[in-house]
Amino acid sequence: MFRKLLAAIVTVGVLGFAGAAQAQEAADAFVKRISQEVLETAKSDKDIQSGNQQKILEVVQAKILPNVDFQRMTSLAAGRYWREATPDQQKRLTEEFRDLLVYTYAGAIAQIRDQQLEFRPMRNDPADTEVEVRSQVVQQRGEPIQLNYRLSKAGNSWKIYDLNVLGAWLVETYKGNFASEISKGGIDGLIKTLAERNKRLAAGGIKTGAKS
Repeated sequence: MFRKLLAAIVTVGVLGFAGAAQAQEAADAFVKRISQEVLETAKSDKDIQSGNQQKILEVVQAKILPNVDFQRMTSLAAGRYWREATPDQQKRLTEEFRDLLVYTYAGAIAQIRDQQLEFRPMRNDPADTEVEVRSQVVQQRGEPIQLNYRLSKAGNSWKIYDLNVLGAWLVETYKGNFASEISKGGIDGLIKTLAERNKRLAAGGIKTGAKS
């Protein structure tokens, strides 16, 4: 199940992760606006379509990293083990998990072809600091794919800290995986496992989707 979910995340998980939003902008408007920008960029850029790893990673660095709360994602995924980790372990774990997600998002960008996003209406109280934006990915082939986001306000901007694909939240999925690795080798064992996976991903390049 984990592998299937991760494959789904690699295909569609990046579509809303980009750009900065001022706090006065509704969360759903933020995700919708930026998602369209990401889709248009991915569809029109020949380097991205051909799988140019450097170009894709530049997009991730510029449009994703500043807008995702990686430390919160990591602490939630680590669960109770986060409190047991030293500050240095927390830092290293966050960095490795961030890098893993960077490669995941890069793979997702390379897969974008004919997808479109449809958003469900939501009521947004300006005082809310935690919200969920619900959408679905519509493709020419296959059933629509559920894609929801959890966001929080951080200062004057929104930050994304979790993603739901096909009914399963990314953080919760990784939480089980993290716990399994920690039970075998502790926090350092998990960090080592993530670092090794990141090295393989870096060496393997980014695979593109088939042309429509």
